[in-house]
Amino acid sequence: MFNVIFDMDGVIFDSERTLLDCWLEISASYGLDGVLVRNTYIQCIGTNRNQSTEIITNAFRHVLTAEKISSIWDESAALYRRRYSDGNLPVKPGVKEILEYLKESGVPAGVASSTRLQTVEREIRNAGLYDYFVGFIGGDAVKISKPNPEIYLLACREFGFEPGETFAVEDSFNGVRSAHAAGMRPIMVPDMIPADAEMEALSEVVCKDLAEAMAYLKRQESIAASDKTV
Repeated sequence: MFNVIFDMDGVIFDSERTLLDCWLEISASYGLDGVLVRNTYIQCIGTNRNQSTEIITNAFRHVLTAEKISSIWDESAALYRRRYSDGNLPVKPGVKEILEYLKESGVPAGVASSTRLQTVEREIRNAGLYDYFVGFIGGDAVKISKPNPEIYLLACREFGFEPGETFAVEDSFNGVRSAHAAGMRPIMVPDMIPADAEMEALSEVVCKDLAEAMAYLKRQESIAASDKTV
């Protein structure tokens, strides 16, 4: 049998686009170019707050003071919370279906996200998905976030999963790199950025959506069941 660990932002929730919208709205009031903001934001996908802060600071320091950069971060986060807190964060299509399938099949599932644990648990609980998972790991539990494998190795230890028997469902390049380096079986479901040749090589499979990912897991379950009967 196998286990599954999900990334959260861009996989369970359609949060990458919604947060980018907030960033674009706030940064426009500071006179920042939207293309620069979007390109910088994409570099932050799959990283924790410390790494994102470094990326954003390096991108904007030539046009804004450190104080204004911090203000953009805080104001964007506040706008995001106002719009999407208390269960309003949009769930990606197919999430409920794949989680129900795993639950009914007795396949353990967890979450490993670069987002802080407190936020992960709150958003998962608000969406009514908390009981589908055996545990949660946030980006604040590790020193170096994805693409470093630390977060996935920690998650496997905490959940009692063997990395080689565990699928990692990821949308980001850094997430796939992290899972692959941890010796896991990456399933990429691209969100904002399509898979390239590197992602095709590092992923066990690239799926267009979670429905396709669920179909792939069902095939793996059938293969495992057939092997047992031989």
